[in-house]
Amino acid sequence: MNIAVTEGVVLMPTPFSEGLDVWSRGDGLPGSDSYQNLATAAFVPADADFAGCLEIQKTETVQKLRYMGETPIFPGVYLRVTARIKALAGSLPNVRIGAWAGDGNGNALPGVTLSGATATLSSYGEVVEVSAIVGVGSRRGVDMPWGPGAHHGHFGIDLFGPNGGVVRVDDIVIEDVTEVFIRDLVNVVDVRDYGAVGDGVADESAAFEAADAAAAGRTVFVSAGTYRVSNSVTFENHVVFEGTLTMPSAAILSLTKDFDLPTYVDAFGGDEEEALRKALQSLLNGADHESLDLGGRRVSLDAPVDVHAAVSNRDTFSQRRVLRNGQLRAEDSGQWAPLSVNSNATYAISNAGKLTNVANVANIAVGSLVEGAGVGREIYVTAKNNATQEVTLSDNLHDAEGTQNYTFTRFRYLLDFSGFTKLEKFEIEDVEFQCQEMSSGLMLPKEGTVNVVRNCVFNRPAARGITSIGTGCQGLVLESNQFISAEGGALTQNRVTIAFNTNANDVKVRNNRASQFRHFAVIGGQHSTIMGNHFFQGDDAAAGVRSAGIVLAYKACNTTISNNYIDNCHIEWTNERETDPDHTGGFGFSGMTVTGNVFLCSHVAAWFSFLVVKPYGANNIVNGLNVSGNLFRCVGTTINRVERVDTSFAPLNLGAMKNVHFTGNNYNNVAYGTENPLLVRFSQNSHADTWQIETDSKLPFSGHARYVTSVVLTSRPRDADNVTKFVTPYFSTEEGSGKDRVHAIWPEPMRGDLAVTVRMDS
Repeated sequence: MNIAVTEGVVLMPTPFSEGLDVWSRGDGLPGSDSYQNLATAAFVPADADFAGCLEIQKTETVQKLRYMGETPIFPGVYLRVTARIKALAGSLPNVRIGAWAGDGNGNALPGVTLSGATATLSSYGEVVEVSAIVGVGSRRGVDMPWGPGAHHGHFGIDLFGPNGGVVRVDDIVIEDVTEVFIRDLVNVVDVRDYGAVGDGVADESAAFEAADAAAAGRTVFVSAGTYRVSNSVTFENHVVFEGTLTMPSAAILSLTKDFDLPTYVDAFGGDEEEALRKALQSLLNGADHESLDLGGRRVSLDAPVDVHAAVSNRDTFSQRRVLRNGQLRAEDSGQWAPLSVNSNATYAISNAGKLTNVANVANIAVGSLVEGAGVGREIYVTAKNNATQEVTLSDNLHDAEGTQNYTFTRFRYLLDFSGFTKLEKFEIEDVEFQCQEMSSGLMLPKEGTVNVVRNCVFNRPAARGITSIGTGCQGLVLESNQFISAEGGALTQNRVTIAFNTNANDVKVRNNRASQFRHFAVIGGQHSTIMGNHFFQGDDAAAGVRSAGIVLAYKACNTTISNNYIDNCHIEWTNERETDPDHTGGFGFSGMTVTGNVFLCSHVAAWFSFLVVKPYGANNIVNGLNVSGNLFRCVGTTINRVERVDTSFAPLNLGAMKNVHFTGNNYNNVAYGTENPLLVRFSQNSHADTWQIETDSKLPFSGHARYVTSVVLTSRPRDADNVTKFVTPYFSTEEGSGKDRVHAIWPEPMRGDLAVTVRMDS
């Protein structure tokens, strides 16, 4: 920058040859005494050193020479005033640059420096140069910092010391030297100034480190070019990329002052996939940042991001890290198709959780969904051993003893963490997974606790929204996410996509929304909390089939399902992950609490129910179920009951049920509103010694009338002569072909009214 060139500002004083009337003997103000016609001063047209110059005899204590023209002062501009002088005769004076500073009103600025450094004329004929820099800013090297009030100045020299000496002064020079301060003004360090070449061949690692070390708070500028960086590089200062980096996969780029995806995208020349991998690599290798901000960008992905491959130096990571604020989008690259392998394998209860003698095991991918006879839903390959032909499964199989053919299907995920042995406390928030019906969304690590997915959108996944292939879902928190299916137009029975699954304990599923998947959730493990969600799975078919919204894969689930809106789907409670599903001891189907939910269905078959228990073995019982305070509503038709047993594999043992509570529920368009304990009001209108009291299919699961816990006579019991008898009956339970009646047995034929409380459990 030079304002004399760029702005046409006149800085140079007129030469002495054009007259001395503009050269003041005072401060340079207009009207002050000049050197014109002064007896002790004259213009010398020819001098061996100066050509034309001014000759002065020093006669005053401080002999001033000032240009009367106003030299402008601008913020951010620095001027250098230079004078060359030599002594001819007499006493040798001292010399310095001198000035007068003025504000915009023509007044003198108070309290500012008005001179530069002093030089001494030590011999005759020797040319001495003096200079001083003036500007608004107080920077190193500025002799006269005048502050923001400065408007213009009058510049020249001061002679001081002994009088009588004769000197000659060359024309005064004033020039813009702002470029001297560019290093500080622009606050940028270019890597090329520290040896970087940018030819894509030379290793620039050392140059980058040197530039960052020299920056000292300024910004490092990676100018245009391609820079090969072979080693890990950390920038402790801000950095701006005009050029493009290439790095080996193991080298880490750490941007400690600019840790966000947009800067990484700049660094890698707009390659968003590489930028995301490198940013994640830095996130899991540095301690400077706990989160990676995607900067609201949509990152287009041509292939799955294998996060462990990007962070190959770590198999485990246990410190909190967050990925937030952006969009991941699958692009049509042909690299999203699932890998499917069919293979024979052997399963034995004695070696539960593994397949052995697996043919073609090398071609089976870790993370594959396992399907075959006796395999429950959402069973995955967590590990494999090619040498021993073994595959480790995420959970047990219920009926697969022996050798058979299995299908192993590996879906492709936008973000895949399955390569980590353990990853804990990793959070993803405010990220949209745009699966485009080509990819799945997120695969969790094999192991890990308290990972979090919050405020995310899983949009149109091809197969799965979130998949757990092991125990990386221990304590998982899924909160305020949206799962949007691509199968909204398909009949329920034809849908295949699943929003998410879990295998481990202590999962919290809160305030999510999911539309028209085959299943909203397949829950393994125990102690899950499912609260405040809205999931709906209906279709346009009349008397249509409805799939399970929630599948519980363990009978001892210890799970709370509360305050949800469960729309055109049901809760399916199974034991499909037990190697021996027959009930031979233990609690049975236990630990389920269903409270405060809104259940809605429309245009379904009469046999549809909202709570389905599906035993996979014989003699199973319910031992711990609380269904209370729910609203069950059917629109457009009437359903028989809200709960039932799916006997596809086995019935429940209704004669051994325990601790079942159905209370305080509201039933709309439900033929048989379930209660347990059930209050039955009964009237015997003819005399009989045995009153047969029906429960009218209102006991849970059409259960047995096993116990009478109370009886109240609501009218006087009367004998055949209409005489009141002060007697009470005793009760016989589990009467009738369905064992759903109780008999009140009197000592003689009686008639009257009573209210009896019946239970189907002990």
